[in-house]
Amino acid sequence: RSRALAGVLLIVFAGFLFNVSKPISGWAASPSAPAREGVLSVDYASALLAADHFLQAWQSGDKENGMALLSSRAKKSASAEEMERFFSNSAPSAYEIGRGKLVNHGRYEFPVVLVSSVPKNNHSRRRFSTIIVLHSGGNDWAVDKLP
Repeated sequence: RSRALAGVLLIVFAGFLFNVSKPISGWAASPSAPAREGVLSVDYASALLAADHFLQAWQSGDKENGMALLSSRAKKSASAEEMERFFSNSAPSAYEIGRGKLVNHGRYEFPVVLVSSVPKNNHSRRRFSTIIVLHSGGNDWAVDKLP
């Protein structure tokens, strides 16, 4: 768990570094200067963490924990068969989460790449998609759209 948290923090920090569009000298701006676009919000970090936890559940084939992270709308929109197929990973798998964007208040969309190996020919298959995470009250965030 601590390795996963360290990974997410590294992702958040890297996202911050690559999101900054001002030159180094721009960091020395006066305190009255407008806020930089590259500053991450607590909501963004929380949404990213929820997306990461969900994709960790997918990667490990942990349907129970993955389902617990879904919004009620996402649970209703996917059949039990689809959920079983989504979480059944017998081959090694990996994922990548790109920089997300605020879709509207309390709702973030992250581009993702799901990588799974194809046992027949020892190649990996990449599937490009998006995942939508929404604020579901309190400190809770839920996946509202599966990748």
